[in-house]
Amino acid sequence: MSQTPTERLREYLAQLPPQSQALLMREFERALERGEEVAVASFVLEELRKIVRGSDEESAPRTDDPARLMFRSLEPFLIDNNQQPRPGQIRRASLSSIWQWLVSEGIPTPVREFEADLIRLRKGSAVEIDALVRKLQAVAAEAIDKVINPEPGIDRQRAMARVGPPSAVEDLPAIGAVLKNREALETFDAKLSSNLRAFGDSQVTSMIASLNVPALQTPTMLPFALTMILAHLTQPWQIVRLALKVAGSDDEIRVAATPYGVAVTMAIHDVAQLTADLRDEIKRGHYSNVAEKLKLVHDGVRGLRTELDIRSDSTWGKRLAAIRVDISNALKSEIESVPGRVRRLLRQRPDKDISANSRIDQTEVDEAAALIDFVAICRNYASELAINEMTLRTYSELQQYVEKSTEALVQSLRGCDPRVRPFRHMQALAAIRFCEVLFGHDYAQLMRRAVESAMVVVDRKPARAG
Repeated sequence: MSQTPTERLREYLAQLPPQSQALLMREFERALERGEEVAVASFVLEELRKIVRGSDEESAPRTDDPARLMFRSLEPFLIDNNQQPRPGQIRRASLSSIWQWLVSEGIPTPVREFEADLIRLRKGSAVEIDALVRKLQAVAAEAIDKVINPEPGIDRQRAMARVGPPSAVEDLPAIGAVLKNREALETFDAKLSSNLRAFGDSQVTSMIASLNVPALQTPTMLPFALTMILAHLTQPWQIVRLALKVAGSDDEIRVAATPYGVAVTMAIHDVAQLTADLRDEIKRGHYSNVAEKLKLVHDGVRGLRTELDIRSDSTWGKRLAAIRVDISNALKSEIESVPGRVRRLLRQRPDKDISANSRIDQTEVDEAAALIDFVAICRNYASELAINEMTLRTYSELQQYVEKSTEALVQSLRGCDPRVRPFRHMQALAAIRFCEVLFGHDYAQLMRRAVESAMVVVDRKPARAG
């Protein structure tokens, strides 16, 4: 009975047959690969690894799935299946099709040997496992190159079609290139600092020098190296500074003419993806991450428009304009709906329309408060996102209405019918909640004391009458 829950779990897992332990590990690892939120699975998986592999520090966490080992070096570049890839990204869904092609046609013998070696080295060190993986990756990269650039007489289109669906075929050259140049990417990654807060001139110059490696300068590989830099930037749009430095100009034609012009395409794509994610979260009523994403979109659009001389009729200019229109449309309907929702909660209905059982839904109050905060956040970024006039008008309307309604509700509490008093009190508390968002804590506290005073006056009236 003195055992902790963790100790009891570890004891239970240790009693399972080896086959069951292996099955559990495999299923949990696959769940993690799919990006599922599996905190419990991660915890159980770690305990299983301790039991199955012991405490040997050289025995690093790994999976029994050969495909995952094969494609693990692609992890920084993978995106979810519902996203459109840009240069430097690979669809996660493509990996299963390409693995099946490698197993059946591409390199069947090396794959079988790899799987056999994994079984033989089940308790081998991380170094031994990595050596096997690198060997297979080199063979796979060569096989991919052969199907992309076939020998004379081989039908390239037919050979590519056997790899998988069009999306997998589209990702095939990038996958082959990353596998082939894994060592160059790892060497470059080691030179990156963990957090590039200020991507200034000295850091830009250093990055360009580090990128000056033949393996990373190809049109296929450069976007992947840039993607690795993006992962370290606090302001991702700043990746365009590499292109500006190489071009020696902010003119979009000169920037686009350099190999690093792809950095601008990548930055604009990422801002567009952020906009799409933000639009989806707003539609679902999820406002917890809106402030952060809205700031990133705002800073991205402003940074690109400020640092680059982009023409409105160019491809980049049209994409930026489309982003501004998209975010404006996504925010407009939500912003304009807020005053109506607040009025429905604070409107002083006639006493005859209020019963003793009338209540205000606290969930609606929470949602309305979140929406008011949402409008306040939008106000900070309104000018760059083409919602300035609408946001300022709505925010001013909310301030005026909530201030007047709160004062009116306080007055109504002083002489209201006891039957409607609980409902009026709930309205007043909701109004105070909105005041805190619109006017700050001090004003909300002042109104709270006024409500408490009004309630005390109402409580004392019957005593004086007696």
